[in-house]
Amino acid sequence: MAEQAHDLAPATEVSDRGGSFLFQPVGARRFVTPEQFSAEQRQFFRTAIEFTRSEVVEKRERFADHDYQVLRDLIAKAGELGLLGVDVGEEFGGLGLDKVTSMLVAESQAGDGSWATTFGAHTGIGTLPIAFFGTPAQKARYLPDLAAGRKVAAYALSEAGSGSDALGAKTVARLSEDGTHYLVNGGKMWITNGGFADVYVVFLKVDGDKFTAFIVERGTPGFTTGREEHKLGLRGSSTTPLIFDDARIPLENVLGEIGKGHKIAFNILNVGRLKLAAFAVGGMKWSLRCGVDYAAQRKQFGKSIAQFALIREKLARAAAQIYASESMTYRAAGAIDEAIGGRSDPGEVMAAIEEYAIEASIMKVAGSEWMFQIIDDMLQIHGGNGFVTDYPIERAYRDNRVNRIFEGTNEINRLLIPGMIFKRAMKGEMPLMEAVMRLEQELADPRHFPAPMGRLAPERRGAEMAKRQFVFAAKWAAMLGPALQQRQEVLAALADNAIEVYAMDSVLGRTLASGDRAELRDALCRFFCMESRERVFDRARTAICSVVPADELEAQLEQLGRLHRFTPVNGAEVREAIVPAVLEAGGYPLVYV
Repeated sequence: MAEQAHDLAPATEVSDRGGSFLFQPVGARRFVTPEQFSAEQRQFFRTAIEFTRSEVVEKRERFADHDYQVLRDLIAKAGELGLLGVDVGEEFGGLGLDKVTSMLVAESQAGDGSWATTFGAHTGIGTLPIAFFGTPAQKARYLPDLAAGRKVAAYALSEAGSGSDALGAKTVARLSEDGTHYLVNGGKMWITNGGFADVYVVFLKVDGDKFTAFIVERGTPGFTTGREEHKLGLRGSSTTPLIFDDARIPLENVLGEIGKGHKIAFNILNVGRLKLAAFAVGGMKWSLRCGVDYAAQRKQFGKSIAQFALIREKLARAAAQIYASESMTYRAAGAIDEAIGGRSDPGEVMAAIEEYAIEASIMKVAGSEWMFQIIDDMLQIHGGNGFVTDYPIERAYRDNRVNRIFEGTNEINRLLIPGMIFKRAMKGEMPLMEAVMRLEQELADPRHFPAPMGRLAPERRGAEMAKRQFVFAAKWAAMLGPALQQRQEVLAALADNAIEVYAMDSVLGRTLASGDRAELRDALCRFFCMESRERVFDRARTAICSVVPADELEAQLEQLGRLHRFTPVNGAEVREAIVPAVLEAGGYPLVYV
């Protein structure tokens, strides 16, 4: 135990800021993990997940046919249980709880994709703009009903011609001649809860150029919703366009400042990305249970398919990815809670969330892609049965495809991650140049490379070298100067490296800090790091090949190869340290309740 404490180092010695994981030693700072959840947080999760099992899953065939009353009744029931008001202050009818609890509630609602989307749009991007940016009068008018589930919220940013380019919106608001209201013309697209919401946060261009947020109520003259979209998945959620034809929006419904709507839109998207990561954790666990249940029952060649190595590999990989996603998600939520420090001022809360925008984008990409991979693998375990509607994994496959598009496409988020890192480095907020100089010293004398000792030493060394591969690739990318902004393939490779580094760092930090079920945790950690470090090297090599001049490329690839130092792992051995626990638990083996 003394060696472990030495490995982790005192938490007070290392400051924590968004993106700092790239430049700190593995285990340099303790962070929140599921093992640290309080009794109150666990009880809240237990209540929330029981609601999903007993209420939502039982009724999902009804709301799959767009029975809006069922959805409204579920939202009202969730409000009675306090599930809608976790992020709303007590003075406005909410509970004002921490972000870890908020993420736990999001995770708990992932038993059905359509419901998770309905719930997430209401509690997150629909309610929080008012909670964070509303005037006292606006908060008093809307938040109590939204927290109680008496009214439903929606968020309207996208248009037919402006999805990722949100600031390219064309819907226009012009002040009326008498100065009492705005006249709005145009439309919004793909609005979740659009068909039955009562309150919409809508982004418009005042006078055609001032991007501004407004609160729009159902029943506003000139405002209507269009027909339901016929979707690949999420068929139980409402998705409609919004139509404005000289719609009369009262002056007092401007949300925030005129011309400053981008501050609301982009900050709320950070919250949406964090919440999506939590929903993904819940979706991964649900999908793994489906796969385990089927694999245990299905027999081929005289035995259950759960005994076949390639099936067991899929189960082990899913459990390891869940372990990583869980570690990342609650680490970020805990860091935000620490940054908030108990303060309730909306501006300070939003600043704390914005500090971890890099992590929010990382988790959005990783959560959506790893969840889809797990669902795809679990469908493969089902064989032909996975392709028919008799088995729920088919619905999950369709429902979850959109998560790579929600909350900013994964392509946009891959550009944001390195963009924010370079921007903060240029402002002196991130020690990228110091890391480059330190790496050059290490390459000149390999004795300076870290040589971890003790538990999971090979995995820790692999993660340390992955951080250096990111720095090495970032150094060469930075040499492109302003032209880097147009080299999206390079930015995406750097983003993928940062994602894997955050994942490995989080998995290792959590595992080293945990004592119970050490053999299982070590195996989950080893399996994930075994595959993650290979992805890091592949993407670093892609970045280098894209930017280094041809006459220097071979030498620089040789340097990069020196950073790909690891101890080989027997994958089958690690797999077999995981799968028995997965089969015994009937799914993910580390549970909160």
